Amino acid sequence: MYAKSFVALLFFSHLAIVASPANGETGISPPPALELGKAPPLPGQGPLAAPRSPGQIGFPAALTAAVTPPATPRTPAAVALGQKLFFDGRLSGDGTVACATCHDPARAFTDGRSVSIGIHGRVGQRNSPTVLNALYNKTQFWDGRAATLEQQAAMPITNPFEMGSTSLADAVSGIAGDRDYQAQFMLAFGRGVNEQDMLRAIAAYERTLASFDSPFDHFIAGDGDAISGAAKRGWELFNTKARCNLCHALSADKRDVTTFTDNDFHNIGIGILRHRVGPLAEQAEHELAQGHPPALDTAAITSEMSVLGRFLVTKRPADIAAFKTPDLRNVLVTGPYFHDGSMQTLWDVMDHYNKGDGLTDAWLDEDIQPLAMTEPEIDDLVAFLASLTSALYKKTGDEEFARQFAVSRTDRPQRDTARAFGPKPKRPPF
Repeated sequence: MYAKSFVALLFFSHLAIVASPANGETGISPPPALELGKAPPLPGQGPLAAPRSPGQIGFPAALTAAVTPPATPRTPAAVALGQKLFFDGRLSGDGTVACATCHDPARAFTDGRSVSIGIHGRVGQRNSPTVLNALYNKTQFWDGRAATLEQQAAMPITNPFEMGSTSLADAVSGIAGDRDYQAQFMLAFGRGVNEQDMLRAIAAYERTLASFDSPFDHFIAGDGDAISGAAKRGWELFNTKARCNLCHALSADKRDVTTFTDNDFHNIGIGILRHRVGPLAEQAEHELAQGHPPALDTAAITSEMSVLGRFLVTKRPADIAAFKTPDLRNVLVTGPYFHDGSMQTLWDVMDHYNKGDGLTDAWLDEDIQPLAMTEPEIDDLVAFLASLTSALYKKTGDEEFARQFAVSRTDRPQRDTARAFGPKPKRPPF
């Protein structure tokens, strides 16, 4: 009886502390099933596609200025052009796929799928990360293979499993004859339609997608009632017993209330056995020794070597199956989770870390270990993570919290209490 009362209290206290809803948003629903050989439908823009206001509570003005390169203007004309390009399927090989196909604003700029699906229904190897707050990333993609948003914008356009254009020039040719585009390029950059400015415009739009104004931001700003007691306890656990801050903070000894990432890469034990990481690493190292490294962007999306993660970029054995630490803002509404979309709820994520999963993985990050988190503590951690949901996604977040909460009461495939409370086994050698 006590357990049921506690769960109900946690649930309703969460619903009570999220900020007020925005107009025009919809709750989470499963992504549509697809016909064989068909790309997902192009999403509409809607009010959630609009650039975000710098007036949000928690908005880091100094950091935003520091990460905005002067070579990419954020003028209204450049941003409007970038927003139009972001939703335009003509940049793809057959006109069916846009940036927004995998980054739908109604889904907090993700697609709701475990892994992305692109042109001709081709299934990729990785989960689509949100574009929200991507401007603060020191590198882009799960493996950090792009250093800037401009570079990131280019790669999916020509990837055969994503947008499938044969070249950036081919993508530009699809819009070069459009008079509206001709006028917009001239207004934004003073010249006609071209590849470089196309990428600069997309990046300019993406840099406006700073997403703050969450209940947690209001709490940090001084409103002690902005988050629940459960979320407050979860914030303390996040920085102590749960060890989340070892990756989701700029440093392990200083709390981070802005980006929640160390901008580094870690092997956290996801899919090691399922994907034959060991043999794939040996194969990749053999190809490197022969002077035939795998084509980076193609391998990352189209082949099983995708699971090698950061190693594909650095060629360092220590980076085998290491992936970028994601920003946790809006994590409630950007599932499924991890680079392969293998976890369906935040409770699954907590269970994965709680048991120190991947302990037979020779490349496992040294900070992964059993955490001995109790069920109430896991609930508190999820309550804290839910408090990072921006006000624009309040309704979506409420519905997703309710869905995940209900699932977590009956279906916990990652839970292993015995391992969670056991000692950390010795890690095998490389």
